[in-house]
Amino acid sequence: MANTAPKVPAEERQESPEAVDGKAEALAKLIRKSKHLVVFTGAGISTSAGIPDFRGPEGSWTLRAQGRQRTTAVNTLQAVPTPTHMALVELQSRGILKYLISQNCDGLHRKSGILPDMISELHGNSNREYCKDCGKEYIRDFRAVASYEKTVHDHRTGRKCALCGGVLLDSIINFGESLPAEALQLARDHAKKADVFLVLGSSLTVSPANELPEGAGRKKSAKLAICNLQDTPLDGLADLRIHSKTDEFIVRVMAKLDLPIPSFILHRRLVVQMESVGDDRQQLRVYGVDVDGTPITFLRSVKLEYNRRVARSEPFLINFRGDLDPGTTLKLQLEFMGNYGEPNLDIVYEYSGDSDDARAMYFLEYNPQNGEWNVTKQAGSTVGHGANGDVRMRIEGNANLLATEADVMPNDPRPNSISNSFPEVIVID
Repeated sequence: MANTAPKVPAEERQESPEAVDGKAEALAKLIRKSKHLVVFTGAGISTSAGIPDFRGPEGSWTLRAQGRQRTTAVNTLQAVPTPTHMALVELQSRGILKYLISQNCDGLHRKSGILPDMISELHGNSNREYCKDCGKEYIRDFRAVASYEKTVHDHRTGRKCALCGGVLLDSIINFGESLPAEALQLARDHAKKADVFLVLGSSLTVSPANELPEGAGRKKSAKLAICNLQDTPLDGLADLRIHSKTDEFIVRVMAKLDLPIPSFILHRRLVVQMESVGDDRQQLRVYGVDVDGTPITFLRSVKLEYNRRVARSEPFLINFRGDLDPGTTLKLQLEFMGNYGEPNLDIVYEYSGDSDDARAMYFLEYNPQNGEWNVTKQAGSTVGHGANGDVRMRIEGNANLLATEADVMPNDPRPNSISNSFPEVIVID
């Protein structure tokens, strides 16, 4: 059965460094010549991030078969994408990787920087939920998974769609359920086009996902490469078979290709938008979006400077009674979910007075290794100084993003736009 494992796990074999190095060179040659590289990943690529696999010696189903309990494990929300994850991002950026197919639900591919239209998450994503009625998707910086109290097929997360009010469902595919039709079709289409099909960290025992590499392996026009510590049912079809940890193999492959493996940077996109909501009333809306516009939740709260109340739930709204003058500067303190220890961040939004130009996009980059934020304001947004309207600066801890000459008055410690005549502020929780 695909959702079980024997008490005695299959043997894991690690080839010698010399053998792995030689096979890395062989794969690099195939990749250099390839026109349509497709990669297929399984749980084995996330084990070095502290996320257990299923059928290894300490795999989830192995422990269950042995009647043992897991004593330590990394929260998937705090797991850092591995060198293998980041190598795939680099191959994507270079245009070498044409498509990624994954059986993993840990969300690390999307978090690492794989674009939404470049991946089929066949078994779902524990950070992604969608509306049952209108299909709208949401990415969360928390586990968006149902409790399954009644049945494993009850996918209701308990939240509602912001667009239509429909019930939100998690995207996890449990055993006995059909794979998402669109994701599966895209995976099949790319598998058919593949001239190099690379499997990383999968036992290839779960159907129908394993039919994709099998199809590639039976094509004369495609080369199938499999990197996994344990044997797989498709080893006989492989043109290149590597028994190795995926990180050790992929690091060598990237070196042969003379390509760097980038460090993990947490990328966030924040929109701050002023809207008219009635006579003498305006509303500031703060929200996150993914690269494709999908709403993404990564904030705990938003606070306007010099206002005591805090918006602690989505949508983050700040209402103003009275007119805001063009050029009014608002400083917002952002509190994040903090899965990687992200410190609070202050950003500045300047109201232009033009309803057609009241939306500002901020690109937030957080480096977990040094705890620094890097903030870029999109060119053409409502505020910005520097080349092409961009604001770039490095921010440590709770430092401020203040970039205009008029932010501080000589005799007033507050920004000049936040004075005694500032409109009444109401924060809607």
